Amino acid sequence: MNAKSRITVTFLPEQRTASVKPGISLLEAVRKAGIVLPTRCGGKAGCMMCKVSVENADGALRPPAEAEKRKLGSLLDEGVRLACQAAVWSDVRVHIPEDPLKAAVRRRLEAARRGEAEELW
Repeated sequence: MNAKSRITVTFLPEQRTASVKPGISLLEAVRKAGIVLPTRCGGKAGCMMCKVSVENADGALRPPAEAEKRKLGSLLDEGVRLACQAAVWSDVRVHIPEDPLKAAVRRRLEAARRGEAEELW
């Protein structure tokens, strides 16, 4: 990879993308794409708020370090990574979890459209 090469990170479900340099963390790429992914620990693998699911991460991301392995355990086998710890090496697709408050509002709006609002309140 030469110094000018760029990597495309696609964030789902919004289909937003970020073009980044190799070695940048997923958290930095998320921010570059204008997506809010909350954290409290400042990228130190402490709060686990930046969990994301990665499609076909083999070779696309730096292997998890011991801190990430301890925090995530078997979730690593399911493609879950900490955005603050995972460095990007090649094009990758990343699923960002939906904000819980937005998810609740979305479910209620969808139910209201179907006429089920009474049941949810």
